[in-house]
Amino acid sequence: MTPPAALALPLRLPRPFRRLGRTARGIAGIAILLVAWQVSVPLVGLSPYFYPSPADVFRAFVDLLRKGILPVYLADSMGRYAIGLFAGATLGIVFGVAIGMHRRIALALSPLLKFLFAIVEVAWIPIFVVWFGYGIETIVLALIYIVFFPVLYNTLLGVRTAPQILVNAVRSLGAGRLAVLRLVILPSALPGIITGLRLGAGFAFRGLVFAEMVAAKTGIGYLIFDGAQSHDTARTIVGMIVMGLLWLAIDQFYLRPIERATIQRWGLTVDAEDRR
Repeated sequence: MTPPAALALPLRLPRPFRRLGRTARGIAGIAILLVAWQVSVPLVGLSPYFYPSPADVFRAFVDLLRKGILPVYLADSMGRYAIGLFAGATLGIVFGVAIGMHRRIALALSPLLKFLFAIVEVAWIPIFVVWFGYGIETIVLALIYIVFFPVLYNTLLGVRTAPQILVNAVRSLGAGRLAVLRLVILPSALPGIITGLRLGAGFAFRGLVFAEMVAAKTGIGYLIFDGAQSHDTARTIVGMIVMGLLWLAIDQFYLRPIERATIQRWGLTVDAEDRR
């Protein structure tokens, strides 16, 4: 006879099946939304300029692919994003660790860093246009700035919160500054660094779209802006959909693998999806 306790245990499917179920539910939700959207078009009775149908958006998508516009714009956006994110994150981590290792310097610069971090990132883009003009240089510099401060601030916070007792213990065993950095400071600061990378990646993506609206003639941001300017709302919606899909891809194939390879691997956090 089966024990009562065993009957109370919930059936937990293997992880691949759980992920497949989540994917199926997501696809079903999108399908329901598209059907409701298409059905609402004749009911609303507005022109495609104000309220395009999914069919109009799909035709605009196919037209952009056929003309080769979308692949070029997508490649330009991802190239700018990758350069700005890599450079900004690298500088943020290096300066965050360097400042955090010196308590007096960190205390002196902390108010200034908090002030700069609090400024909305897109506010700097018009200034960069004034200083450097229109083009890829302005966009990349804007992205570097956008990424730099959240990564710097969170790295600095992670370094400053490293357990002093562990630092003293490693030093008492004869470890030098570099050994302390490698064995204690960086592992302790890693959650803060990952948080900074996530924030920087998100801020940079929004900043990329805005910067391309202002200072570029290609890219997903320019596609959205140009569609609105030419009264082609379906093309604007294509750009918005591509923007959302790009962020999902960045989160799935860049941010989550970094988390799994670092802080989740070391047991510092757990993926929320694995709890379900």
